[in-house]
Amino acid sequence: MVMHKIKLAYQFRDGFRMHYKRPVYCTNLFFENSTRTKTSFEMAEAKLGLKILDFDVQHSSVSKGETLDDTLLTLQALGVDIAVVRHPQNKFYRSLNPDNSMGLINGGDGSGQHPSQTLLDMFTIYDEFQNFANLKILIAGDLIHSRVAHSNAKLLKKLGAQIFFSGPVEWYGSEFDQLGTYVDIDDVIDQVDVVMLLRIQTERFDASQNDLSVDQYLSKYGLTKQRAEKMKPTAIIMHPAPVNRGTEIEGELVESSASRIFQQMTNGVFMRMAIITDILRTKGLIESEEFNESAN
Repeated sequence: MVMHKIKLAYQFRDGFRMHYKRPVYCTNLFFENSTRTKTSFEMAEAKLGLKILDFDVQHSSVSKGETLDDTLLTLQALGVDIAVVRHPQNKFYRSLNPDNSMGLINGGDGSGQHPSQTLLDMFTIYDEFQNFANLKILIAGDLIHSRVAHSNAKLLKKLGAQIFFSGPVEWYGSEFDQLGTYVDIDDVIDQVDVVMLLRIQTERFDASQNDLSVDQYLSKYGLTKQRAEKMKPTAIIMHPAPVNRGTEIEGELVESSASRIFQQMTNGVFMRMAIITDILRTKGLIESEEFNESAN
C-alpha cells in the first residue's frame, strides 16, 4: 500500500493526469485550525481538476448543534463525492453512519492519527534514501500529543526502520514502548539518518503538563546548531510544521541544506493527489489516465 502510494505520487510529480466520467465534487471540513494540511489538500484537489466546495465550520449548521454524521450525510445527499475531515476527537470516523458512501479522508483526528502526513513523510524519506529497512529514525518532541508521532512510528516500524524517541519524559507515552527506544537526543544524534522533530502542542496540555516549561526546551531537547553539526553528512531534518523556531529547532536550521521541511510540504501535494486518486478509482469515476510527456 505504501509503495503503491509513493509510486503514484512520483507519477503526479512527473506529470501524470486523469480524466473523469463526470464532474467530481469535494469539500474540506476542518474543525481544527490548519495551514499546510488544508491548503495542501485544496491544491491537490485543484491540480486534479476537482470541483471544490467551500465549507466554513464556524458558519455552518455545526454551530447550531448538527452532528458530524449529519453534516456528512447532508453533503453526500447534495452530491459531494469526497470529504477531507480534521476533527479534535480521536477516531471520529468510528461513529459515522455506515450508510455514508462518500469518500472520506482523515485529515487528522485529535492526538490519534495523521495518515496523509505519514504518507508524505514516507515519500520524503524514500525519495532521499530509496529504502526504509535499517534506517535509524529519531522522533523527538511532544510525543504523547502528536498524531504524527503515532502514525509515523507505527508505519516506519512495519517498514523495517529502527525508531528512537526523545524529549521530556512527561511527553512520552507507554504506547511507544512497542515501537522503539526512548533515548537522550545527544546519545543518538550522530547515528540517525532522519531527525524528525515535533511541535510542542500546548493547546492539548492538561493542568499538570502546563507546569512543564518550554523556556529551556531547545538546549535540553531540541535541535541546536551544535547537535546538527554532529549529524551524519547524509542525515536529514524533518518537521510536520508549523515550526516553533528557537524551540524545537534553531531557526537557521529550518532552511539548512539538511532540512527537508519545505520539501515535505511540496511532497504533500503529490501524495494527497495519490490518496484522492485511489478513492476516485475505487468509486469508478476515472474515465482515462495519461502521462504528460511535456511535464519535465
